[in-house]
Amino acid sequence: MRTGILHHKIQRDEICHMNKLRILVADDHEIVRHGLVSLIKSHQGWEICAEADNGRQAVEQARELKPDVVILDIGMPTLNGLEATRLILRDNPRVRVLILTINDTDQAVRAVLDAGARGFLLKSDAARELVAAVEALQNNKTFFTARVAEMVLSGYLDRGHTASRQPTLPALTPRERQVVQLLAEGKSTKEVASHLDLSVKTAETHRSNIMRKLKLHSVSELVLYAVRNNIIQVAIGPPSEPVQMVPQP
Repeated sequence: MRTGILHHKIQRDEICHMNKLRILVADDHEIVRHGLVSLIKSHQGWEICAEADNGRQAVEQARELKPDVVILDIGMPTLNGLEATRLILRDNPRVRVLILTINDTDQAVRAVLDAGARGFLLKSDAARELVAAVEALQNNKTFFTARVAEMVLSGYLDRGHTASRQPTLPALTPRERQVVQLLAEGKSTKEVASHLDLSVKTAETHRSNIMRKLKLHSVSELVLYAVRNNIIQVAIGPPSEPVQMVPQP
């Protein structure tokens, strides 16, 4: 009888382990990395499956362990966070990547979206917003800081690419909107085809037609279009609090 109860407990523990959100954290600054790990471990239902201190190691661990979410510092030795994101997503398009950076310039935001990451978080806001960012990715949403969201919605990131905001652009068909949503959510063309029960060739044709109709040239522009036209859901962090400088004695 006790053997049966023990076997049931082991099975239950294995199921709980399988249901946990598995997260890989990569940052070359040990103190920062440990702080991120501590925040994640304090959240019920999440677990750290690996830590890395450079981009190359993060790619290798992601390939081996197949985490659900990967948190990457944008500036790491041997391989930066953007290149690591591309390689990780090439191996496993289903993983959701959150990029940590020290600035939120339009160039940085574009680079992060072009790499395929689903979240963008300032290191200075990590203590306050990391949990909200990971929860957004867990729920298949994109996460922006409040300032970045304002930039996206106001069109600031399209100053050099105003075509995507022209009211004369042709309307998308319902099927094309479905394709836009899946692509903007980080799905590959092959995954789009599977979700919509299309051939890969048909999905590729839809993608090409959409980019041509909307006069878009990159994944980041497609994501921005999807956000502004309410095609994908975006989680937005709270406004950043002003930093008070303490005068040196």
